[in-house]
Amino acid sequence: MAAGLEFRDLRSEIGGFAIRTSFEAPSGSVTAILGASGAGKSTLLALACGFEQPASGQILVDGRPVTGLPPAERPISILFQEHNLFPHLTAFQNIGLGLDPGLRLTPQQRNDVADALDRVGLGGMQQRLPKDLSGGERQRVAIARALVMRRPVLLLDEPFAGLGPALRRDMLDLVDALCRDTGMTVVMVTHDPADARRIAGFTAFMHEGTVRTFGPTETVLGRPDSLDLRSYLGVETDT
Repeated sequence: MAAGLEFRDLRSEIGGFAIRTSFEAPSGSVTAILGASGAGKSTLLALACGFEQPASGQILVDGRPVTGLPPAERPISILFQEHNLFPHLTAFQNIGLGLDPGLRLTPQQRNDVADALDRVGLGGMQQRLPKDLSGGERQRVAIARALVMRRPVLLLDEPFAGLGPALRRDMLDLVDALCRDTGMTVVMVTHDPADARRIAGFTAFMHEGTVRTFGPTETVLGRPDSLDLRSYLGVETDT
């Protein structure tokens, strides 16, 4: 299932904001993208998914260009802060949408949905509506939906930002475990360096539409190599 996600000489102008960057999230890794609000993090994920189109450059999954493909045909799934569950559908049905928008599921697909519920710790809750689930449980349903789609790349656009510290750590640990179990590549946008330190093997720092620093998390955060990154992290600069 593993497949790396590469942005190669990507150039984009969206609403007067410019993206100019190249970097690759390694196959089977969790990669965090850090940066201040307005740095271009969410825009980069929108380009990866096909919700926005670059002016030039390539987006590749497992070395194969996906730039010209519509969002539904890209081997990429995405989870937003808003979990996008349908309130009138059960947890089981919301997950099943990832397999068939008409919910005409085969016996094997129904088994896959049940297995995904178990993997995210929601076994026995398949008939609950979103209103009967906690915020963390609703996000687990959204993660389960991404799991059944079996796409090798999962993008997380701050999906746990509204959760309390303990639940946020639980959700990060769940993503980390699923990444290890399935081999999927995870790219996670976050404002919090603690998220990166907890589960990301690699970290990219984005500033003004460009990935300025990329490497192992312990190196990027432990030995920040630029004034912009040091300022973002609140590290005192030499005088």
